[in-house]
Amino acid sequence: MSIRIGQGVDVHAFAPEADTSDSAITLGGVKIPHSCALLAHSDGDVLLHALCDALLGALALGDIGQHFPDNDPEYANANSRDLLREVMMLVTARGYQLANADMTIVAQQPRMAPYTLTMRENISRDTNLALDAISIKATTSEQLGFTGRGEGIACFAVVLLESAVGKT
Repeated sequence: MSIRIGQGVDVHAFAPEADTSDSAITLGGVKIPHSCALLAHSDGDVLLHALCDALLGALALGDIGQHFPDNDPEYANANSRDLLREVMMLVTARGYQLANADMTIVAQQPRMAPYTLTMRENISRDTNLALDAISIKATTSEQLGFTGRGEGIACFAVVLLESAVGKT
């Protein structure tokens, strides 16, 4: 069996409160109430962006910015779940399937625990992966660095792909 491992990282800054009318952020396809929006060309879903980068990296297909450039008007305010589904089409077209995904959200706020199950359910639907093969954890950075100062959110993702050839 052929396997591939990919790792992805994404970071987005919070918009200054005066520059946003949105009172939520989107992570894992879930709207989470927050005092600031994330600055982004798309919906700013750093969790799904890191996951897309991990999937693309596992297959040596570059990164999310190469496939969905932030200077292309077509992707303005794009739903990152749509982007994830497109990346999954690339994965399956190359004869692989996602075996598991492990992700970590680094943010001082908002609190993520109430939302992680719904995030996992969204990812399960979008990747056709069993819920018990998707892990999402959240941590603070103990008030250190840009995440600790509440200036933004970082996400890390690791995936394992396995060859779908010969599988039924």
